[in-house]
Amino acid sequence: MVMHENANANAAESAIASITGARAPKQHALNQLSTVGQGSGSGSGSIWSQLLSNPFFTAGFGLAGLGAAARYGSRALSSAASLIKHRMLVDVEITRHDKSYPWILDWMTRQYHTQLAPPAHPSRLGIVESLIRRRWSPRLHHLQIDTQVVKSPAGSDHTTFALVPGHGSHILRYKNAFIAVSRERVERSQDSQGRPFETLKLTTLYHYRHVFEDILRESHEMANRSVEGKTVVYTSHRMAWEPSGEPKRRRPFQSVVLQHGLAERILHDIREFQDARTWYLDRGIPYRRGYLLYGPPGTGKTSFVQALAGEMDCNIAMLSLSQRGLTDDLLNQLLVQVPPRTIVLLEDADAAFSNRQQVDSHGYSGANVTYSGLLNALDGVASAEERIIFMTTNHLDRLDDALIRPGRVDMTLHLGHATEDQMERLWDRFYAEHDRDGSGRRRFIDKARKHDLVDKVSTAALQGLFVYNKGHVEGAIAMVDQLAALRPGQQKSP
Repeated sequence: MVMHENANANAAESAIASITGARAPKQHALNQLSTVGQGSGSGSGSIWSQLLSNPFFTAGFGLAGLGAAARYGSRALSSAASLIKHRMLVDVEITRHDKSYPWILDWMTRQYHTQLAPPAHPSRLGIVESLIRRRWSPRLHHLQIDTQVVKSPAGSDHTTFALVPGHGSHILRYKNAFIAVSRERVERSQDSQGRPFETLKLTTLYHYRHVFEDILRESHEMANRSVEGKTVVYTSHRMAWEPSGEPKRRRPFQSVVLQHGLAERILHDIREFQDARTWYLDRGIPYRRGYLLYGPPGTGKTSFVQALAGEMDCNIAMLSLSQRGLTDDLLNQLLVQVPPRTIVLLEDADAAFSNRQQVDSHGYSGANVTYSGLLNALDGVASAEERIIFMTTNHLDRLDDALIRPGRVDMTLHLGHATEDQMERLWDRFYAEHDRDGSGRRRFIDKARKHDLVDKVSTAALQGLFVYNKGHVEGAIAMVDQLAALRPGQQKSP
């Protein structure tokens, strides 16, 4: 029994010993791994401390952080600025193609000169207020020079220089509102006339948005005042009409002396046409009127149209059909784009029928406007309406019947050499105050009859003679002999 118990005890001790022996290697392995881990951890800490102690690493890390902060800060500021601009600012953009573009530029020029001008009523503060005013008043910093040459009544040239707003950014003050003005030019983008594309942008606080309407209204009124009592003459520039020089003083209607009653007849016809717009539209008739003035040179064809435009308070769009580079398409486009209240004057109507085979010394072979192109421009499907067209020619025989038929030309009028009645009326216009009893006029007419000048001399030649002898009755009568010495049809001013 005792032996059996001892055997059991020995078996138990053997089992425990085997278990303990199996665990010992595992514990040893764990101890080794722990030792390795501790060594590794101390190594990583050493590398990190070395990096932090490196000035190049810390400087680069700092710069990267600053760059990231600046980037996100810039985005935040940009977003905030966009939000503020959207909520607090309002702007208006005007392109060069808009009619108000030159008005706004002229208005800005006037504002610039107004801000530079001293106050009309000096303040008691005197120098102090003047310094404050100069310091805080907005200014134009980018200017251009606009040079204009104007003839004085004596005939001499007078040159004026004006500073106009140039390209760039400007600040103006108008009715207590500060306005940022940006005039930009895109050199690579050009319009049909070959000019760079330009825009004008006005920006102000939303609270002062009403000033834009005031600016447009004021600039429009300025533009109207600048041409009040004057006639604007447009000429073609590539594919558009542009004012030719400064607006001209209206020519008195009576200054052009035509055959008796002819000028009044044309004026009456135009006024009747202007009052019959509804009548034309109700009957489906194109609302346009055409006139053909023909006759020798110097008989007042172009001058009469200028005087008529002044009487009708209209402008003139002048175009010579013999102009170089003028094509059928360009002619049609120009007639479609005629400015409002403008009489179209087509000179040299016979140019479309002339021989184009004759080449001059510069290689030019004549006008490019064809006969069919002229007809289509006058009354084709794409032709413009609500217009008045005057055509002039010195050679009626060169025109085709298809051109002068009604619908294209409604009135054909001959302006010939001066009749006796025209000579008398021209004399009275120049010498009425110097020849009150009319004796000088009778002697002048008698001498003109003697030399067979009636219906043989142009009104331009007579006017040149009278201008040469301003206020000198006897001198004008004496020069009839020289006028008669000129060949018919080639009279020149003395």
